[in-house]
Amino acid sequence: MAIKQLTVFVENKQGTVVSVTDILAKHNINLRALSIAETQDFGILRLIVNDEETAEKLLSEAGYLIKITEVVGVKIGDAPGKLTEALRVLDENNINMEYLYAFMARTEKHAYVVIRVEDNAAAEAALVGAGFRMISEADINKL
Repeated sequence: MAIKQLTVFVENKQGTVVSVTDILAKHNINLRALSIAETQDFGILRLIVNDEETAEKLLSEAGYLIKITEVVGVKIGDAPGKLTEALRVLDENNINMEYLYAFMARTEKHAYVVIRVEDNAAAEAALVGAGFRMISEADINKL
């Protein structure tokens, strides 16, 4: 049930992110979550969108280097300590987390978190076994 994430490698200069989001907006691609990590010369823009195939095609055609990565999406309670509970499950199951970020949209009682791990199936099994609900691409499309 992994979610597809677009990783876009961009120059670290003014206007680059606007260019990416403008391309997507002009083609009705809706951003569901994003994260930006940067160094002095370049940035890594991670996106969860409602149509990753079209987004990948459009951005590739515009000259961006794109990689699609499968990540785990988990629904957690929107209360102090709930993220810690989910992360503890991964830790107790010896699942290393490479990075995480939260969705921009949330429900009234829950938040959605994207987690990158080495073994999606193991992470999903551990989290489901601990009572967490996983997020599917269908869930993302409903946001």
